[in-house]
Amino acid sequence: MSRTRYPRNLPAAALAVGLALAVSACGGEAADTAAPAASASSAQLNPNADLSKQSITISVWDGYTPKELATEVKDKLKTDLKVTLHATNEEIMAKLTGGADTGLDVAFVSGQYAQALNEAGLLEPLHPELIPNLANLYPEAKELSYDKGNVFSVPYTWGTTGICYRTDLVKTAPASWNDLLNPPADAVKKVTMMTTERWLALPAIKALGYSVNTKSDEELAKVKAKLLEAKPKLLKYDDTTFGELLKSGEAVMVEAWDGWCPTTEKNIKFVVPKEGSDLWVDTMVVLKSSKNKEAAHAFINYILDPKVHGWAAENILYKVPNKAAMDAMNPELKAANAPLQMSPSDLLKGESIIDLGEDSLKFTKLATEVSAK
Repeated sequence: MSRTRYPRNLPAAALAVGLALAVSACGGEAADTAAPAASASSAQLNPNADLSKQSITISVWDGYTPKELATEVKDKLKTDLKVTLHATNEEIMAKLTGGADTGLDVAFVSGQYAQALNEAGLLEPLHPELIPNLANLYPEAKELSYDKGNVFSVPYTWGTTGICYRTDLVKTAPASWNDLLNPPADAVKKVTMMTTERWLALPAIKALGYSVNTKSDEELAKVKAKLLEAKPKLLKYDDTTFGELLKSGEAVMVEAWDGWCPTTEKNIKFVVPKEGSDLWVDTMVVLKSSKNKEAAHAFINYILDPKVHGWAAENILYKVPNKAAMDAMNPELKAANAPLQMSPSDLLKGESIIDLGEDSLKFTKLATEVSAK
């Protein structure tokens, strides 16, 4: 990832470089189909706790929550809130798995990272009785494969990956990942794909009919071959400027996360290819080491208030898995941003990206070899 700051509307799920390195101290490998059960709660929590006697510290990406959040939490919950920032998932994972007491109560991490933290025994199982606003979530938000039932994480934002393109500069609208991997003659050298490991591989994985969570050496060898075949036809690998390249016309088709495809522009559209795609999720988790667990749960419950959670949809233009918040969203803003109109059922057609443990290194090796040649 080339930026040191978390871009305003770049999904945290895009920062999956070196996950295996981040969780090497965290223990075992993830199951492919379901998240492991969280370990037993470290303590019984008091639903009547005096929150004014607790304070919490959270870690989140810059621009991912309102600047006034601490003031608002103090006003609503009577709890002091300190907001700290991390630039990438890797940064916060290194901090949380380093062995020292971080002083953090709540962390915002992507789904596969939450899964890894839970496997390491670092997360407090959620106490649903302290988070009544879980009822605001779509039913589909409980079907995420890295944490079925929201045992240890609460989804904050979610989305998918597809092709973002200029309707006025392509003769035929793309419908397949192969349109990106093997573009028509007039689009050669006007196409970009991502550099981040799991997303660099995604177009070829899906074009070949494989799972985004494949660990098969044979399948990954075919993915590598397909990516190398596509490489000479690319303008560049790019995770950060593809929207600007589309606007300028330097690029006509790009691999993009839905929330970062500038569909408000007249001639730019987003499509999920017919072979399917992924489902990325950013989550909130409570650290087992937290000494303020009641306040931590109250904070998550506050975030799930439709007016509060709706801020993310309206300000960073990401879908939130909160039905009440999405229903209350400004209809004009939603109409102007096609990805915001995707239904939860459409999103769940994509595969949840899960932690692959040491097998994540296979994607590191793949990305290094493809980008170096």
